[in-house]
Amino acid sequence: MRDRVDHPLDPLSADEFTAVAAILRREHGVGDGWRIASVELAEPSKSELAAFERGGAAPPRRAAVICLDRAENATYKGVVTLTGDAVEAFDHIPGVQANFTVDEFAECDQMLRHHPDVIAALANRGITDIDNVFMDTWTYGDAVAPPEYRNRRIGWSDTWYKSAPGANPYAHPVSGLHCVVDLNTMELLRVEDDGSNEKPDVMGEYVPRHIPRRIRSAWNREPLAPLHITQPDGPSFTLDGNLLRWQNWSLRVGFNHREGMTLHTVRYRDGEVNRSVAHRMSFAEMVVPYRDPSVDHYRRTAFDIGEWGLGFMTTSLELGCDCLGEIRYLDAVLHNSKGEPYTITNAICIHEEDNAVLWKHVDHDAGAEVRRMRRLTLSFHVTVANYEYLVYWRFYQDGNIECEVRATGIMVTTPLAPGRPNPNGTLVDERTYAPFHQHFLIARLDLDVDGTDNTVYRTESHAEPIGPDNPYGLSLVVHNKALRTEVEGKQDVDFATQRAWKVVNTNVVNGLGTHPSYKLVPTGAIPPMFDPASPVLQRANVIGHTLWVTPNHPDERWPAGEFVNQSAADTGLGVWTKANRSIDNTDVVLWYVFGIHHITRPEDWPVMPVDVVSFWLKPYGFFDRNPALDVPASPPDACTHTDARSAHH
Repeated sequence: MRDRVDHPLDPLSADEFTAVAAILRREHGVGDGWRIASVELAEPSKSELAAFERGGAAPPRRAAVICLDRAENATYKGVVTLTGDAVEAFDHIPGVQANFTVDEFAECDQMLRHHPDVIAALANRGITDIDNVFMDTWTYGDAVAPPEYRNRRIGWSDTWYKSAPGANPYAHPVSGLHCVVDLNTMELLRVEDDGSNEKPDVMGEYVPRHIPRRIRSAWNREPLAPLHITQPDGPSFTLDGNLLRWQNWSLRVGFNHREGMTLHTVRYRDGEVNRSVAHRMSFAEMVVPYRDPSVDHYRRTAFDIGEWGLGFMTTSLELGCDCLGEIRYLDAVLHNSKGEPYTITNAICIHEEDNAVLWKHVDHDAGAEVRRMRRLTLSFHVTVANYEYLVYWRFYQDGNIECEVRATGIMVTTPLAPGRPNPNGTLVDERTYAPFHQHFLIARLDLDVDGTDNTVYRTESHAEPIGPDNPYGLSLVVHNKALRTEVEGKQDVDFATQRAWKVVNTNVVNGLGTHPSYKLVPTGAIPPMFDPASPVLQRANVIGHTLWVTPNHPDERWPAGEFVNQSAADTGLGVWTKANRSIDNTDVVLWYVFGIHHITRPEDWPVMPVDVVSFWLKPYGFFDRNPALDVPASPPDACTHTDARSAHH
């Protein structure tokens, strides 16, 4: 994204990151011995944005910062005004740990691979070529952290061994060898070594040159003919800075270290009116608990957004590999733990996709009337150690919004001793199993349907019993219940009633005399399957329900709390909703929990084909009729192709 700032919602530029670091250094000595864990735009309020859009002055540019004093193991939270060149706030937050940084991950790997105790433990297993060893550091939850080190900033490491330079580092885990590390001092606190030395003959390679010839020789897949997607006249969308317009839709694209891509001020032009659908949509947390109590996995619960950050883990996209078609990219600017900016090129991909038929009818007399569907896709890809998450937000011509997440990458595995069972995972290679685990994704949806004040309704379908007025048992009715308080706003999925939730503006009436709304259709929801006393559920109350509804509050952004690294208890939704505030006809936020219940398969090894989950936001009475009636028909030359006819005949 560009250095020039055109709008108050534009992400921080490289110059602004540099300025933030300089102001912190000047006013609070944040330099050597400190880490700047995170810097992001402190977004202006809805009222400030509304005033700006009415022609008022731009609100001040401000940055929210989290800093870590390594010598004191002290976390500070602050606000820097770039407009005023000053620090507005800089407060010590006791008893919490800032997010882990990419720098710490890399420094920990280097420290461990050169530590004599680690080298000795590896040598006892016959591993002496340290260059082929990889140390993967994870964060702790309080319940599983060593009690004597809980007052430190600590991590624990996995150890992996690759068979050759460039080979898959996650193919050969060194089971039973884990290190406890102080990330502030980069000190090895303890080596945990159960002495196991299982080395089954595993084929864990996915890059062709590393796959054994005996396997490659059995391949017989025919090559694909080239698939060219071209738009000679260019795409149908326009991108002006971070403002995106397409087929009546308009929105602003943002980006930060924690959420990655964010979507703002989502509107649909209906006639002459730009109607509001959402103020802000993003991913606010991702909780990945491994459901295996073994020595290798009992600590393995990742909060990939709160502990690490989707933005920090975002990777550059490549044309023809990650995105296909007439692409427009946005770069993203982030910072290292010194506050120095760097650019992720091609961080966000924007393109149109053909998606088969939009609507069609064949009349006996008049013949066929058909329209093809086009959709606009915004995507970014994240690599979190062994896993990849591919995020797609799709906008449709009929007013639908789809959010899709694809998980791929490499499963964590564990070698087995001969005859040992594996009840908490699936055998995927010789004496090697992949543990069961879950990926809980939490979408934060600040919807503003035709205005700020909305009410959420639970909507369910019920079959009425057979009776005098329903002799054939055909009657199906829909029950709508308004959710008035935060306690009522805690909702669970129920596919038996096709439960969904509508965000309704009861202050507006459409042309049919009903109220406009958008419906959250909860595909991809999964149950938590945790004992209520489980430490994971105590740290992340949010995964205990499919949906939470809260009144919008600027400080309530992180559903399991702002500081989840080494946390013991939820400080987010589980705390906020105890107040049982009103959510009736007010500015509401929906927190939707969905994801992947990953019962691992041999077919997921050694690299996992994408597992796809999604949810939908669908207009329900937002329009008086099909808003895609005005989509033009495809020109005749687009419906007939000479080569295709020739091939058929």
